[in-house]
Amino acid sequence: MTDQAAPTAAVLIIGDEILSGRTRDTNLNTIARFLAALGIDLMEARTVGDRQSQIVEALNALRATYDYVFTTGGIGPTHDDITADAVGAAFGVPVNEHPDAVAVLERRYGPGEFNAARRRMARIPDGGTLIANPVTDAPGFQIGNVFVMAGVPKIMEAMLQDVVPRLRTGAVVHARTIRVEGVGEGVVAEVLRAAAEARPDLSFGSYPFGLGGDGPVGTQLVIRGRDEAKVDLAEHDLSRELRYLGINLAVTSPSQV
Repeated sequence: MTDQAAPTAAVLIIGDEILSGRTRDTNLNTIARFLAALGIDLMEARTVGDRQSQIVEALNALRATYDYVFTTGGIGPTHDDITADAVGAAFGVPVNEHPDAVAVLERRYGPGEFNAARRRMARIPDGGTLIANPVTDAPGFQIGNVFVMAGVPKIMEAMLQDVVPRLRTGAVVHARTIRVEGVGEGVVAEVLRAAAEARPDLSFGSYPFGLGGDGPVGTQLVIRGRDEAKVDLAEHDLSRELRYLGINLAVTSPSQV
């Protein structure tokens, strides 16, 4: 069901390996694009280490503020995979083996392979429901408005497909990008400000490129909004104003990000 009032979401990335720089996070970008396609506004993202108090504090703040919270990381078989316990503490419920999760993992592993470490992946907070994992079978889970998923990008992305039917969606955000080469942000700042003030229901942003010395230097001007016709008209008017000022434009491009 699609509503005009967009639902809101936050992402909580969990793991010392992210904070240390050992592992590069890509899950935030994947989730952001996933939510944008459903018309859900991603409003905030936080990264915390493998410390229960940090996870509980962040999770309680986010789930009280936004419609949905997506967590990644910390649901594997090792001692530092503490996300399930932290989520249970945040909700004030015990964490126990889920019979359906046990059954899934028993089918996954051969005789004698389903050891105590792997059984940890069957533990979820009481009241939670499983999120299917078509890659390695070890499930994530949902409790309340919180979706708890793996940190491995390929697995996390696969889990999102089981999450889709559980979400209330909104109108998709449409975007138009105007690429201006050889012109810095300072040159277009005033005309962009005027455009934003004239259309407060749309979002206007500027993003420089080429500053590292690779390729041409310039600015991308991005217009976003849920009403596609208004976005198109704003792109037309801004392009016309830039040309009037003698600024050459590259081809504009539509998108939904």
